[in-house]
Amino acid sequence: MAENGYLCHTNLLLCPMPTNKHRISLKDLAHELGVSIATVSRALRSSPEIGKDMQVRVKELAQKLNYRPNPFAQSLRKDAPRIIGVVVPNLVTHYYASVLDGIEEEAVRKGYSVISANSHESFSDEARAIDNFIGLHVEGIVACLAQDTTDYSHFNEIADMGIPLVFFGRTCLTDKFSSVTANGDEAARMATQHLVDTGCRRIAFIGGPNHLDMVRRRKHGYIEALHDNRIPIDRTLVACGPIDYHVAMERTKQMLGQPGRPDAILAFNDIITFAAFTAIKAVHLRIPDDVSLVGFTDDAHARYVTPRLTAIEDQSKQMGSVACRLLLDNIAGNHAIRHEIVPQKLVIRESTRAKAQTAPPTPTS
Repeated sequence: MAENGYLCHTNLLLCPMPTNKHRISLKDLAHELGVSIATVSRALRSSPEIGKDMQVRVKELAQKLNYRPNPFAQSLRKDAPRIIGVVVPNLVTHYYASVLDGIEEEAVRKGYSVISANSHESFSDEARAIDNFIGLHVEGIVACLAQDTTDYSHFNEIADMGIPLVFFGRTCLTDKFSSVTANGDEAARMATQHLVDTGCRRIAFIGGPNHLDMVRRRKHGYIEALHDNRIPIDRTLVACGPIDYHVAMERTKQMLGQPGRPDAILAFNDIITFAAFTAIKAVHLRIPDDVSLVGFTDDAHARYVTPRLTAIEDQSKQMGSVACRLLLDNIAGNHAIRHEIVPQKLVIRESTRAKAQTAPPTPTS
């Protein structure tokens, strides 16, 4: 654990202890008293926002019902720096590791420590991580939605409790929480235009789940660029589904095996980009001679493959820094909801170039 300003960083997907008894929660106390969860939480902390009478009522009921806050949280709060929690969908990818690096750097500079949790793109893991953060009494939370998340009740509870939270990348409940996103629509439009400028006309988009706002933004930019160039939308060239390497590779192979295969692919993120990269080579097509490829990925991965990838690169560390600054401002009392945009950039490398005007070859299996 962190002490005296040092960084605290651990993977926090704690499994609840089995018990036959219902553990009294803040929600139980709030229901019994007929007040909000936020009121109970603040009363237990002796917040000056809550009157003395209510503080006494809440504390007496908590004692009567044997409400006990997490002892680990109490130990953290005695001598350790103030703690913020971060939940990401996939901690092992460069993008999320870089965002976390930006968060940690900013947090430590302001005297905070960071505890991270990996949702593994799972709604249940995400909800459990958020619940654990509440139990640990973190000062605030930075979060990116798991691809499985369509139920936002755990985030609504955070709002009701008055716990500061900022989303990055994939967001929801934008009327309740601040967020930091990239200009994915503009970046996708720019990348698609680049493919059109190199002579591509059958440009595919391979994305993630359609309910994610990040997917919708990037797909919108792709479609707008096709409209700008009077290129009809071919639904067989648009595939959105799970963010999974093997699923994306099979989707790409299927596209490449159909009549009128794509001559270019715009890939939603690094996992899908490298799935498409592998699939193209697996069916013995050449990048970029037969199929151009542009992906949303980071600089390191894009430069260290052959051919080097034309990529839309996130300023992911900056995104983490901005998200942390918004959160710390919120913790300090600035409750204005703000939505910041960190721009992406298109870096042109070897996986795209002007195409000769010849009929495309048929892929081999």
